[in-house]
Amino acid sequence: MISNTLLKKEFKSNYKILLIFIAVLTMYEVIIVSMFNPELGETLDAFAKAMPEIMSAFGMANTGSTLTEFLSNYLYGFLLLVFPMILEIILANKLVAKYVDTGSMAYLLSTPNSRKKIVITQGLFVIINIVILILYVTILGIICSEVMFPGDLDIERFILINMSVLSIHIAISGICFFASCISNDMKLAYSIGAGVPIAFYIIQMLVNMGGKLEKLKYFTLFTLFEPNNIATGNYHIEFLIAAFIIGIVFYILGILLFSKRDLPL
Repeated sequence: MISNTLLKKEFKSNYKILLIFIAVLTMYEVIIVSMFNPELGETLDAFAKAMPEIMSAFGMANTGSTLTEFLSNYLYGFLLLVFPMILEIILANKLVAKYVDTGSMAYLLSTPNSRKKIVITQGLFVIINIVILILYVTILGIICSEVMFPGDLDIERFILINMSVLSIHIAISGICFFASCISNDMKLAYSIGAGVPIAFYIIQMLVNMGGKLEKLKYFTLFTLFEPNNIATGNYHIEFLIAAFIIGIVFYILGILLFSKRDLPL
């Protein structure tokens, strides 16, 4: 149900975008892993006490007592939520809405491929890129930790954290893809596909600050991502499953609606 020719074409056209994000995350991940030491931990804790609201907003309220807890705070509180989300917004909107907006979708539909086959291929391409990115940072994190701090990383929990972040990005990318599939122009696609995930993250920042704002957790998907709890062994596996299901549902809805709606071609 996919077009191998189209899939190869998209890889050739977009591989540089993925490589840019891989390069940026490589730099940050190596630096953050290398930062794990007791002396720096005390400095970061002091900074957190001086600016508690800001550090809490970005999910960096404490350093943690183990390497796994440290990475769950400083790597998964901001970097591995925001950077993959930006990639998803770019790819999802570029692969469907841009084709419709520029009229290039007419060219794709003139091939012996059905609408459904084309849009399934585009959706699969987005998911493949997310999996590649998260798989890469998982392997890189394990290698860096074992080289710099042998035996300090709880690899099983670290892998579970990455499975959880993968599921939340499947959900976010599903929303982006859905928005792209129902839009005739890039402005609308970005308004929904970028606006909703960014709003979710801003709400999550407010939730992280605690107090009365914590009640906002029911209005953001990022509530389903709990790296700190996974690092300490106190997590809800159903959150991971729920995020994955939400993402797949949005992908399916996007595919079905795109296959049936009128296109301005």
